[in-house]
Amino acid sequence: MMYRRQLMAGLGAATLAVPLPARAQQAGRLPVVAFVLAAAPMAEIAGPDPAFPLARVFVHGLRDLDWVDGRNVIIERRSAEGDPQHAPAIFDQLVAQGVNVLAVGATRWLLDPALKATRKIPIVSIFSEDPVIDGLVASLARPGGNLTGVTSTTGPHLVAKRLELLKELAPGRTRVAFLGTRQAWDTYRSEAGAEVPPVFAHVDRPEQIDEAFATVLREHADALFVSNSPVIYTHRARVVEFATQNRLPTTYNWREAVDEGGLMSYGSSTPDRFRQMAGLVDRILRGAKPADLPVEQPMKFEFIINLKAAKQIGLTIPPNVLVRADKVIR
Repeated sequence: MMYRRQLMAGLGAATLAVPLPARAQQAGRLPVVAFVLAAAPMAEIAGPDPAFPLARVFVHGLRDLDWVDGRNVIIERRSAEGDPQHAPAIFDQLVAQGVNVLAVGATRWLLDPALKATRKIPIVSIFSEDPVIDGLVASLARPGGNLTGVTSTTGPHLVAKRLELLKELAPGRTRVAFLGTRQAWDTYRSEAGAEVPPVFAHVDRPEQIDEAFATVLREHADALFVSNSPVIYTHRARVVEFATQNRLPTTYNWREAVDEGGLMSYGSSTPDRFRQMAGLVDRILRGAKPADLPVEQPMKFEFIINLKAAKQIGLTIPPNVLVRADKVIR
């Protein structure tokens, strides 16, 4: 009898010593994380090392936290592939499947159908605008409900800062065109002011990009402000090529566009936001409630200039602006 009690105690201690992911696997059904993006090609978000960089960051971020797809978690990947009409069916299917967490990319037309589909399943989102101002969460510190996530901005002043830097880079250019979604455009208009005449080039879906370019040219815009849109991020190479061909000084939210030939960017790291998203998903899988998980904000913003791009469009960067850059690509 004494031996049996010692054996049971030993088994109990062994169970406690097994990491939580392994216990979840032993309990039966593996937890399921649905990872849903707005515009990335489905073929590029599959596998243990996805070709799409942001999907790779997310999958590797979970792996670094001991969640390995197929071993102790299932990562269901979905993409609306740039079409907002696909989003409701995606979330209805995932909710019916009974996923444990929804990880949602950075666009409102993706998040709204997720919230409509469920108010119970935890949702971790990347917010392109302030989620408190948009009425999505009660506060950044205590979101409430089933939604939390990561912001890409610290407030509307970020738009004003990017416009200020663009004006300093290209002081002779005054007619700035905004390339982005209708929602983001409302924020832009409130920040642009009278000194920057606004031109709206509407892009919600990939097939609208060419028409947006035509609007920029038709309205005789002489500079370009690119919104923080997942559709445009996925197709950023087209924007960089258009801006270069038409000699348009352009400000981007992501350094990836500048690394690939764009003129300048000012913003937080997009890969970092997806890494933070993985961290929040990890905490929910380990028992935390989204209502109690503060919405995370970016801590660092980088100003990056590409001198080769400036030369291609015939722009000379003022020295006082150049010295303020965190990185200069030559």
